[in-house]
Amino acid sequence: MTENTARKKPKKVFLEGAISPQFIADSISKHSSKTDIGAHNIFMGQVRADVIEGKEVTAIDYTAYQEMAEREFHEIRESAFAQFDLSCMHIYHSLGIVKTGEISLFIFVSSKHRDESYKASRFLLEEIKVKVPIFGKEIFTDATHDWKENK
Repeated sequence: MTENTARKKPKKVFLEGAISPQFIADSISKHSSKTDIGAHNIFMGQVRADVIEGKEVTAIDYTAYQEMAEREFHEIRESAFAQFDLSCMHIYHSLGIVKTGEISLFIFVSSKHRDESYKASRFLLEEIKVKVPIFGKEIFTDATHDWKENK
C-alpha cells in the first residue's frame, strides 16, 4: 500500500463559484517537485452556452447534498486508488453560480505512467456523474431557469 492509498481522511472537494485558472495553475505547479510522477491527466468540465428550446444558457447554479456528496467523493477516490497505480489525485467541484466558459469540475490525476492516469481520470469522471448528488440549475438569458440533465 502506498502512502496515497493509506489516506482515509476525506478531502475537501467543493469550492464556491467557478474554479479559477490560477487555482488550476497553482495545483499543477505544486507537482513539479514530485519526481516519481511521469504522467498527469487533467479533466476540466466547462459550462457550455447550450441553446435549449430557443433559450441560451448563461450560467449553472450548482447545489449538492454536501455531506452525502463528500462521502461519495471519498469512496470514489478510494476505489480509484485501489484500482489504479496512482501517485496522487485531486478532485474539485463548484457550488453556486458558474458562468458559461468557466470551469465547474477539475480532476487532476498523477501516476508513474500515462495509461494509468488516463484510465483513472475516465473512471473518476464517470463515477462522479453517476453517484455524486450534485444538481445544476441552468440559468438562461431571459432569467428563467431549469434543472440540468446530467450527461
